[in-house]
Amino acid sequence: MTESITPPATPVLDRVTLPSDLKSLSDRELHQLAAELRAETISAVSVTGGHLGAGLGVVELTVALHAVFDAPRDKIIWDVGHQAYPHKILTGRRDRIRTLRAGGGLSGFTKRSESPYDAFGAGHSSTSISAALGFAMARELGGDPGDAVAVIGDGAMSAGMAFEALNHAGDLGKRLIVILNDNEMSIAPPVGALSRYLTRLYAGGPFQELKGLAKGAVGLLPEPLQEGARRAKDMLKGMTVGGTLFEELGFSYIGPVDGHDLDQLLPLLRTVKARATGPVLIHVVTRKGKGYAPAETAADRGHATGKFDVLTGAQAKGKSNAPSYTSVFAKTLIAEAERDDKIVAVTAAMPDGTGLKAFADRFPKRCFDVGIAEQHAVTFCAGLAAGGMRPFCTIYSTFLQRGYDQIVHDVAIQHLPVRFAIDRAGLVGADGATHAGSFDIGFLASLPGFVVMAAADEAELARMVVTAARHDSGPIAFRFPRGEGTGVEIPADPQPLEIGRGRIVAEGSGVAILSFGTRLSEVMAAREALVARGITPTVADARFAKPLDRDLILDLVGRHDALLTIEEGAVGGFGSHVAQLLADAGVFDRGYRYRSMVLPDDFIEHGDPAAMYASAAMNAPQIEARVLDLLGIAVARRA
Repeated sequence: MTESITPPATPVLDRVTLPSDLKSLSDRELHQLAAELRAETISAVSVTGGHLGAGLGVVELTVALHAVFDAPRDKIIWDVGHQAYPHKILTGRRDRIRTLRAGGGLSGFTKRSESPYDAFGAGHSSTSISAALGFAMARELGGDPGDAVAVIGDGAMSAGMAFEALNHAGDLGKRLIVILNDNEMSIAPPVGALSRYLTRLYAGGPFQELKGLAKGAVGLLPEPLQEGARRAKDMLKGMTVGGTLFEELGFSYIGPVDGHDLDQLLPLLRTVKARATGPVLIHVVTRKGKGYAPAETAADRGHATGKFDVLTGAQAKGKSNAPSYTSVFAKTLIAEAERDDKIVAVTAAMPDGTGLKAFADRFPKRCFDVGIAEQHAVTFCAGLAAGGMRPFCTIYSTFLQRGYDQIVHDVAIQHLPVRFAIDRAGLVGADGATHAGSFDIGFLASLPGFVVMAAADEAELARMVVTAARHDSGPIAFRFPRGEGTGVEIPADPQPLEIGRGRIVAEGSGVAILSFGTRLSEVMAAREALVARGITPTVADARFAKPLDRDLILDLVGRHDALLTIEEGAVGGFGSHVAQLLADAGVFDRGYRYRSMVLPDDFIEHGDPAAMYASAAMNAPQIEARVLDLLGIAVARRA
């Protein structure tokens, strides 16, 4: 559908291979370049899907930065990387831009190994200022030369890490440029006092620009403008001045500035590059999805899209055979909350992605979006639990990593019954290594008193939500993947599981396969292939990585010659706990055959999830081969 659309005419963009080519363009041509870059970005994402709105919001800023600064000598660091598609087009990757997020293609985020123009890799938010300050101090100490420029969104600025970096940068006082890209919207509408502060800053329009100019930029302006700015500053004495927060942290504040107006951006950036001596914060106001009506009018401003029709914005939708795991979680949690008014839900800037928007619509006073602040989310839930509530801390596996100290110190040590709903477990496809849920089994199951579950299908997920809701004796977590379920029937009234008890799925003999999580469907497919060879494995669903079902595991060992475990996680997780149990029981003393299948000791590149699991050797054919190897059966390699 979309692939047949003729790419837009881009005569100026066609002359740009690398950022250095922008130096020969006039300001008028840079305006035209921005228009063509926006059209090319829309065209490319219509073919690949991906993050559209953020990139469209920074087209002019991207052009201005590359026209003024000298990348890669100057380090331009894009926070998160959602907005980096226009940057990729201008930095030698236009010929591959329609491979975004596909296997073997360009990453959807900045990635150091992909290009020297990607100064710092990012898939999580709020890291850019810390990284830029590191580059700046490396420069001061004789390392790589050039400026360090961090571009950070208002949602990312709400995270504590960003303020830690601002505070340190202001204290060091070295030349550093931070651009606050204020688009009034991160993934979800930003929340909290900082967002209200930024809203007040630009509410007054041009007058606020004058205040920012008077307060923060006098020393950076060309001489003819400095006297007028000083007079404006005197006129504003006694009034609340924009940028006070950042100036108290040691930054010269400039703004707010219209981030879509190259006539403002170009002279401002040129002046800052020529004159700045210490840390500078430029407050740029943009609109997510700018210049493409379907994105501008979408509720999320086109944050993440599938392939779409450029003319209408209509996204191509695949036929769904089963509800998504996320929707099953949300529906079951709402049903439990109807029964129990102590259930509350917390998310960190991902109400749509985690399914909690539906919960918030039903229980607006019992759902909390804390913004991009996973550390706070975890400890906030700990306080809620200590106060007698039943909180569900609902965070993607990859983002939960950001709150690990709080999980240990504030939840586990105090044995508080926080329920962790861990979405995007395992490999996640197009988002790649930065978003893979590879490590939560290991980092949670190692904690004393934690209950750790993984759903084999959507019916099991529903039962695990209920189990967590009714578990009050300590922390409990359940993990589930991205995407559709398997199509099994979901019970109308799901019942809680017995803690630490797995189940036999299919009886057999000779070898047992113990699955933890949604690889169970692949295990069953492998079993069919093995049955055709005359081998009939017993298949069990562990359900729990902690506490392990000791009786089930030792029974499998006692009745079978060999045991294979499989999980969608890294080494150190479920299989390691099973191995420890077997070692403690003396099973290995008699030469028992045990193997585990885990994700490889590597970061798996983005691509189709099935292909990613194939590369990880965790699909049905690889499971079949592993069983045969475990039994010592040699099989000729398939052509």
